[in-house]
Amino acid sequence: MAEEDTETIRPQFPTGRIKKIMKLDEDINKVTSEALFLVSCSAELFLQFLAERSADVATEKKRKIVKLEHIRTAVKRHGPTSDFLLDSLPESSQPSDKQPAERNRSRAVAEKPVPAGTRRIDEFFRKPVNEAPIEINES
Repeated sequence: MAEEDTETIRPQFPTGRIKKIMKLDEDINKVTSEALFLVSCSAELFLQFLAERSADVATEKKRKIVKLEHIRTAVKRHGPTSDFLLDSLPESSQPSDKQPAERNRSRAVAEKPVPAGTRRIDEFFRKPVNEAPIEINES
C-alpha cells in the first residue's frame, strides 16, 4: 500500500465574507461548499496576479511602494482585467509632492452616493456599529 501525500488546500480569505459577497446577488439563494471554495481560490489567485503585476510596474518606475497609479497601469496592460476592473478603480491622484491635507481627498470617494440597490465593498470590512460589547460576569 503506497501512502499518498496529499496537501489540503485552504483559501486564505474568510469564507464567511466571501459567501456574504456572493449572496449579494439576488439570483443566488444557496452557495455550495465547492462553489465557495472555487470562488475563494479564484479571488486569491486573481489578487496575487494583480499584486505581482502592480509590483512589476512599481519596480519599473523605481518605487518601493505600490500605489494606485501602479495598479491602474497593471490593469491597463492586461486586456481581460482592464475590461471589467478599470472602471471600478478610483482615478489616480495628483503627483505625490502635494500637501498632506490634499491627500485626504481620497477618503471622499467612500462618501460618494452609490446607485440604488448597490452597496460598497467597504461595508463588509467594518465592524457593526450597533453591536453591543460582550460582557463577562465572573461569579
